[in-house]
Amino acid sequence: MPTLQPVRGTRDILAEEARRFRRVEDQGRAVAARYGFAEVATPVFEFAEVFERTLGETSDIVTKEMYTFTDKGGDRITLRPEGTAGIARAVISGGLAQEAPLKLFYAGPMFRYERPQKGRYRQFHQIGVELIGVAEPAGDVEVIALGWSVLEALGVADKIALELNTLGNAASRAAYRELLVRYLESHRGKLSADSIARLERNPLRILDSKDHGDRAVIGDAPLFTDSLDEESRDFFAEVQGGLDALGIPYVVSPRLVRGLDYYCHTAFEFTTEALGAQGTVLAGGRYDGLIAAMGGPEIAGVGWAAGIERLSMLIDPPPAPRPIALIPVGERAEKAALALGRDLRRQGFAVELGYRGNIKRRLARANKLHARAAIILGDDEIARGTATLRDFDTGEQSEVALAALPERLARFRGAAGDGA
Repeated sequence: MPTLQPVRGTRDILAEEARRFRRVEDQGRAVAARYGFAEVATPVFEFAEVFERTLGETSDIVTKEMYTFTDKGGDRITLRPEGTAGIARAVISGGLAQEAPLKLFYAGPMFRYERPQKGRYRQFHQIGVELIGVAEPAGDVEVIALGWSVLEALGVADKIALELNTLGNAASRAAYRELLVRYLESHRGKLSADSIARLERNPLRILDSKDHGDRAVIGDAPLFTDSLDEESRDFFAEVQGGLDALGIPYVVSPRLVRGLDYYCHTAFEFTTEALGAQGTVLAGGRYDGLIAAMGGPEIAGVGWAAGIERLSMLIDPPPAPRPIALIPVGERAEKAALALGRDLRRQGFAVELGYRGNIKRRLARANKLHARAAIILGDDEIARGTATLRDFDTGEQSEVALAALPERLARFRGAAGDGA
């Protein structure tokens, strides 16, 4: 029988890495809550149409990377490759637009069939926020500031740069599209087959092409800034002014684009050089036309998503919890230890209860777990209503009344992994 292994592009998230993941999620969740964003969760899979509409039928994600299958009921189902489409679908199907503005936070796994590499997997994880129903530049400033605050909370902001660009309003995009098509037609012979196909249907998608030949052509393409009208320039100026007021550093990156028509105005990415080629850790932008494109009402939206895998690679691993080891000695003590462990856990202490072995073996296990202290409970101590408390860091050992244990253990609470 062959050795069982995880499916290519997936892996088990264990111990230290799980603590990194949890820290990214917890910090994202906590910061989002301080900004007034409520957590939501959408299904891991949706009807394929949800993503085909939002990502574009000619996009690489839809044509090459989505996990799509037909279920037993004959429906085409897709494992979600990103989070925004599911949120937009929930706004429509739940009739939530009337409750706007909506401030939403999410966290969870996403799925794309692509070549696994450092920080990129076929099952990956994201945190993200969506601000729906705010058309003003202040909404863009708010979500960018939220992202920056998450990076600050994780202690990685000094390793990361914010790149910013404007895609303009619908009129500006239409003018740009005309310029772009004219330019690309003059270089048709150098474009890939995929890009030639997109030239008619959605030329803006070519800007997202990963083909090396396409990238060379795109390098000299016209910029969005060549087509901006006054409204678009004013919008971008307000976004920049808001970031300046908050002291959030950024660089304007005129080649930063989003290919789909429903994107407009602000596009941004937080990038780092600490991860090699996979440098984007958080990215987003304004998508005022998305919900309408899905059949919902005309309502503005702006948001971002951040890769948990990539962010977790930038942070120091949080320390493992240091439990209190409970070591019973004797048959009567074994039973008493069960109740004592339960009572201490109810009071918020992390307690490790040894299951077998003499006192020497149990103390050795406690040391291996890097326990903060040990409670040694023998039949004689039970008769006296006491236990022996040993501080592993100082070596101090004393007999303590069972009723006084919670008070004596309080100084170990923070180290014992109870979250205090």
